Amino acid sequence: MISRRTFLNIFLTSCLAFISWLNFSSAAEALGGKLPAINQPAPDFTLPTNTGDGKISLSNLRGKWVVLYFYPKDFTSGCTIEARRFQQDLPKYLEKNTQVIGISADDIDSHAKFCDSEGLKFPLLADTKGVVSKAYGSWMSFISVRHTFIIDPQGILRETFVKVNPSIHSKEVLSRLEELQQAVSS
Repeated sequence: MISRRTFLNIFLTSCLAFISWLNFSSAAEALGGKLPAINQPAPDFTLPTNTGDGKISLSNLRGKWVVLYFYPKDFTSGCTIEARRFQQDLPKYLEKNTQVIGISADDIDSHAKFCDSEGLKFPLLADTKGVVSKAYGSWMSFISVRHTFIIDPQGILRETFVKVNPSIHSKEVLSRLEELQQAVSS
């Protein structure tokens, strides 16, 4: 007999595989709902985290680029791969004045264990009721959908990723971030 946690992990992984298979392509209407508009202010938020002073607000990150990624669940295979890749590339993001932030419906205790287990040095935020995930069109029933957003230093949403392959996603985000930053500096 398998444990409840193992069953949930298998179930969530299967659901995510099915979602990926569906291959939704509309940028305005993704699987998690209506996405915020590009070149408009990103929805502001304040959420609890297991790092720093215990809360992070988007408005407090003005002056930095922000890579905001939503993911379904701590400790699941795709989410672990994605988090590891962001951690691997973290020095490159920091060189580009960019804060990486992960958001899921898991609580801060789960995030703390996940960060410790994987050696993550960027904050994970607890959106246990899905309020922020909904604002970003990244909420499905009881989990955050795998979406990523690039927000500029003025708080303007510049890019949205809805088709995410956890294994290569950080490289894709980093490449697009470089393009956006070059466009601003030219």
